[in-house]
Parts: sequence; C-alpha cells; structure tokens
Amino acid sequence: MDVLANPGPLKDVVLYDQEKHVSSAVWDGQERGALRCHEHTSKLGEWKLKPKQVELVERAGFGYLRRIPAISLDNPLISALVERWRRETNTFHFTIGEMTVTLEDIALLLGLGIDGKPVIGVTYTTCAAVCERYLGTAPDSNYASGGMVKLSWLKDKFSECPDDASFERVERCTRAYLLYLVGSTIFSTTTGNKVPVMYLPLFEDFDDAGTFAWGAAALAFLYRALGNASVKSQSTICGCLTLLQCWSYYHLNIGRPKLNREPVHDHFPFVLRWKGKQNGPTANRDVVFYRKALDALKPYEVEWLPYENMDGRYIPDHIRNSLQLGRSKTMLISFDKAERHLPDRCLKQFALFQGIPEDVQKWVRKSRGVDGGIDLSVKMESELSEWEMRWENIVPDDVLGVDEADYMRWYLGVTRKIVGRPISLSSEFQRTISNVRDILELAENFQTHDLDLERGNMISRIINLAQDCLRDQVGVTVTTESQQQIELGKRMRGKERVRRKGMGKRRKGIDPMEDYGGSEDESQFGPVVEVGQMHLPLSHTNSVYDGTHMYDAVTKVDDMELCDSIPQLPETQDISKIDGSLLDDADKSFEDSKLHEEIGTTNVLSGEDPTEDIGELPESYDVKKEDKESKVEDYDAAKEISDVSGEENANREEEDGTEMGESIANSSSLERRGENTVVA
Repeated sequence: MDVLANPGPLKDVVLYDQEKHVSSAVWDGQERGALRCHEHTSKLGEWKLKPKQVELVERAGFGYLRRIPAISLDNPLISALVERWRRETNTFHFTIGEMTVTLEDIALLLGLGIDGKPVIGVTYTTCAAVCERYLGTAPDSNYASGGMVKLSWLKDKFSECPDDASFERVERCTRAYLLYLVGSTIFSTTTGNKVPVMYLPLFEDFDDAGTFAWGAAALAFLYRALGNASVKSQSTICGCLTLLQCWSYYHLNIGRPKLNREPVHDHFPFVLRWKGKQNGPTANRDVVFYRKALDALKPYEVEWLPYENMDGRYIPDHIRNSLQLGRSKTMLISFDKAERHLPDRCLKQFALFQGIPEDVQKWVRKSRGVDGGIDLSVKMESELSEWEMRWENIVPDDVLGVDEADYMRWYLGVTRKIVGRPISLSSEFQRTISNVRDILELAENFQTHDLDLERGNMISRIINLAQDCLRDQVGVTVTTESQQQIELGKRMRGKERVRRKGMGKRRKGIDPMEDYGGSEDESQFGPVVEVGQMHLPLSHTNSVYDGTHMYDAVTKVDDMELCDSIPQLPETQDISKIDGSLLDDADKSFEDSKLHEEIGTTNVLSGEDPTEDIGELPESYDVKKEDKESKVEDYDAAKEISDVSGEENANREEEDGTEMGESIANSSSLERRGENTVVA
C-alpha cells in the first residue's frame, strides 16, 4: 500500500495507541517543535567534594556517574527520537526494525549497576521530617513542596563541606550530594529544579546503597519519560537525556558529532567519548531535519554492536559480570514506575538473528498511590516478583530457523513506516484542489445529449460534489464571466469606499447596497463560493438532467433584467424625512439602528420608497443626541455636517447611485443559476 495513503500501522495488534501518538499529530500537520529537555547538570561541577566524600559516593554505586560532565543536549535530535518511541513496546520503531536502550547500554554508558535490589521504598508528601533525619536540617516552605526539595537549596547548604567537619556532617553533605546527583541526572523531573526526598533513606547506609540496581531504575525512569513525551499533547521530557543522546551517537550515524581524538583514548564509562565540545555543524538542524533522516534511515547507518571495539579492560568486574542481563525479559522498577524490558524485540543489538517476537501483553500504566508513608513494595508485588526472576528470563542465543525476511514483512505491517509526510499538507491540498477543478471542468463539458436520465443525473451529481469540494476555497479558478463579476464587484466596492470615506461619520442609516441579496447564510438564491473578498455563484448547483440536456432551476436573465432587479437608491432628501438626525455621530441608540434596519431591509429590498406611509415616528424611535460637552470632536463633526446643504447631499447620493447602475448595465451577462452574488 502507498505510504502516502497509509503510513501504518496496517494492523493495530502492536501499536494500538497510534491515535494518541505524536506521529499522528505530525502527519496531520500539527507540529509541536522541539521538546523542552529537563536535565540539571550545569552546576554539578560546583560541588566541592572532599576525599572522604568521594569514597562514600563510590561505595554508594555512583563513582562513575559522578565523573560524567555536563553534555550539551541536542533538543531537536532528542525530539525526533521521541517521535519514534512507542510505549506499547518500549522500543524505537525505525525503518530497519526495532531498537531500544537496554540494560547493557546503561551499564556501559553510565557505569551504573544493573543487578541487585530494586529501587523502591517509602514515599513522602512532606520534606521536613526526612530532611531533618538524613541531612540534619529542613528547608523552609520556599524550597520544598509536595515531598520534593529544590536542588538550589541542596547546593547552597551542602556543596562545600568544612575541612574540620565531623564524620556525621560529612555523611550528611554526601547524602545531599547524592540526592542532587540523581535529581539532576537519572531522575530529573519536569517540575523544575526539584527532586523527591524519597531517595534519601536509600542513602542512609552507603554500602547498602551500592547494592541497589540504580541502572535498572534509571532505565525504568527513562522509559516512562519517553512514553509520556511520545503522547502528542506533551511538550517536555525528563530523565537521563545524556544517556539517550549518547546512545543515539553510538548506534545511529545521524547528528553524530566528529571526535577530536581517536577512540583508543576512551575510558569507562563510555559516555565520556562524547564529553566536551566536538566538531561538526549542528546549526539549522531542527526536528524536521532529523525526522527526515530517521524516515530515510538505511541499514548501513546503524551500528548494532557499537561497543565491540571499545577497550574492555576499563570495564569493572561487577559491570562485566552483569551484562548478560541486557537480554533479560523482565520488569524495571523505580519506586512507583514499572516498565517492561523487552530485548527479544531487538536481538540484532546482541548479534543475534531477529525473528518475529512474541505479542506484548497490553497494560495500562496506572498512577500508583504516593501518599506519605506508603511502602510501594506492597502495591507492586507482581512487578517485584518478575524482577526477582530476571536471571531466569534471559533470551536464548540458540534460536534456529529464523528468517529475517519474514520478520521484515511482518514488521512493516505492524509499525509506523514514516513520521513526516514526504509531501507537505499544503502541497497535497493544492494538488487535490487542482484535480477536483479538472474533474469539474470535464464534467461540465461532458456531452450529455446521448445519455439516459440516470447517467445524466450521475454527471450532475459529479458536478455538485466537485463544487462542494471547491466551496469556500480561496483561489478557485473561475471563468471569464466570473472574472468580470469580480471586476464589477471591485468597482462597486471602490465606489462605496470612496463615498463612505468622504462622508466619514456623517452617515449612519440605510446603506442602499448593504442588505442587497441578504447575507451569505441567508441568501434566498442558495450557497456561494468565496474567492478572496467576493462571493461567487456556483454554476449548476441545482442542475437537473431531463434526458436531453442540463438546465438550471432558475432561468437566465439578461443584463437589463438584473439591473432592474436592483432597488432604486432612496433619495437623500427622502431619508432626511425619516429622521433629521441621521447624519449624527456613529454611536446612535439601539432603537435608531433597529428602525434603519427595518426600513433598509423591508422597504429597499421590496423596491418601495423607504419614506412612504411612515408618518410621524413613535416616541420609542427618538434618537438621543450625544453629550456635546463630553464629546467635543463628535459635536464639531456633527455641526460641520449640519451645515452641508440638503441639495449637495442629494446630488452626491444620486451621482453614486447612477454610477453603480451604469457599472451593472455595462457589465457582461450574469447568469443567475439558483444562487446570488453578494457584494461585501
């Protein structure tokens, strides 16, 4: 099937949330631009750690994460990757197959432990008690809210531990640093520079803190952040975006900067390969640029095994011994967040052949209770059990009989092939309008005299449908007669503008052309097509085929008949009889406007003299004068107008009416085919 007609998925057995995904909005022309990326690493270098603090940080399992400097984020690249992320599978859906950030990636890139106890515990809704216990002091209300504390408060209070500080003070400053570290990197949130204090109890014992699977928790947090950001209503993303960006640099040759040094100089963790400023232009690379690159991704632009040539001597033993968990189908846990790790969908990242993976069980990510004092391990019993079985759920490497061609045929039917339109919506719209215009022209010129009644009515139906598609579209090609009508309308509107400009505020009352033909919605002749500022009639809207030829329900009239149908312009002196204050300021009372509307609509359209049989006006139609003392300028204008003789006004009105009548009489023949031309 043509990708322009259906970019996928052709079957919703895998991507069942397509309508909520950002790719649906992009396809409909709803660009959201680059996401706001929340990572707060810029001031990590301002912490001055003492040697004893560095030792405690390493014992807690964050020795390598501490060494990673702030890396400039490429927001458009991250945003384009998010457009390819699917929370149904926790994988990127590229043109070459599925890929994802695995436990192996996070262990090698960040140096965090991926094996051990799940990162889970008790949640809090206030900060005071927790901070008092583990930090020795609590922030005031300006720096804490809802169980979260500001990173700026942590840095101001604990970034410099005194040289003569007690061991307890050193531990408290180190806990504050660890809370700042995880809150600005792997657990960064979209709430600004805040971090939940629920992590503090896990840092009470530094050796025990080192037994947690912080890498698995960081990956669960990133999966959830990617899933949230992939919803079309979102505009921000959090989590460890340095990990995401460097993962892309390793695996995809898109947006990758050029290195200033040889890879042999790299050290562990491998994210350090991209530290500092690199060569390579990134200017003018927006989301659309990266989107097009990912839509056209070729197999040779993908590095499935980017760490093969990295020097493994720097990888610590506890990391190397746990890398096999990268192929574990398990549940990743980070407090109230639980996400599925599905490496069986990305086996080529482990040098294995990719077959058709098993169906993913649908699950709804519910917001679990985070009330104060709640131990989440009780609420997440099934997820914790799955994590406990992580070593028993390693994807085997002896899969036989796998045909990757079968996989690709299956994959292209269940995935979203492209995100961006190869042809813009505006171009497609113009092409469609042009085709409909051609269809209309062919149908109108089709010879119908040899057709029976049924087929003739089908041609009529085609004409009506084409006209419906072109209705209200600016730029519709019109015939010579329609062009002449436009020129006629321009001349009439020009006369009207000149007259109104000359009159200024002197005239408010009956405009002889104002209600001619009614409004667009109330026209007695049927619908109209708007072209620019004009309303043009659609030909053959009410066409009927009688078996021999097409005819219109409303017969044609010649120029003089149409001209005669325009009501005679009322004389100025007659209007003066209605109310001597018609030349007053524009801010007249509602009763005055109501009278003019009734006279202008009823009498003028009927061709009657608007002053005939009116007699004296009832008291309810008295026109209130403006306060001359409060509005001097309006009073002066009215006084100037009142000095103009009635004869001069009458001549001006008569001259304009005559010129407009002559313009209509001299125009080319107008066909009234069941509709009306409304002059704005």
